[in-house]
Amino acid sequence: MLAAALVTWLVTVQRMRGMDAGPGTDLGSLGWYVGVWVTMMAAMMLPGAVPAVLQRSRSGGVFTAPVFAGTYVAIWAIVGIAVYVLYRPHGTVAAGVVVIAAGVYELTPIKRHFRLRCRDQGRSGLVFGLDCVGSSIGLMAILVVVGVMSVAWMAVIAVVIVAQKILPTRAVIDIPLAFAIVGLGILILADPSAIPGLIPPTVPTPMM
Repeated sequence: MLAAALVTWLVTVQRMRGMDAGPGTDLGSLGWYVGVWVTMMAAMMLPGAVPAVLQRSRSGGVFTAPVFAGTYVAIWAIVGIAVYVLYRPHGTVAAGVVVIAAGVYELTPIKRHFRLRCRDQGRSGLVFGLDCVGSSIGLMAILVVVGVMSVAWMAVIAVVIVAQKILPTRAVIDIPLAFAIVGLGILILADPSAIPGLIPPTVPTPMM
């Protein structure tokens, strides 16, 4: 799984090169977008799912692991289609508001509920995927609004998501992280030019 994640990272970097236009990113055609999104999700989500897949393979046999992982990625693919339907190129005001909302979500009981369930590794790929979507939806919203085709933002969000899947909840870390996200949203509203890459200096290459 880690090898697959590495390969998908390499493919994602290659396919997304030159496509980042910050909040104004155009998602392109549905077929092109779905291919990139699924590759992104495999790259970002598979590393954090390794403990769950290993436990599932021990309890249900090695052949259950691909089904578990495939179902998990499929859930995120469905999320990607929803993003495609709802997404519109937007400005920094919308980006800032969504980032602030994502920071607030990190402090809610709903987030804690889904994060704990996402770390409970004994269920099916479907349930595991839904729980992890609930846990990570705020962080993924940040990626979508600040630069859905940004490899840099993708890497930052992926690190946070993997850490939250593997590490236990600790207020001393989680609360400052939530406030940092809220602060990022405020900074985007106040001075978006201070965020590297948020306002691309050139017109992006048109997507196919």
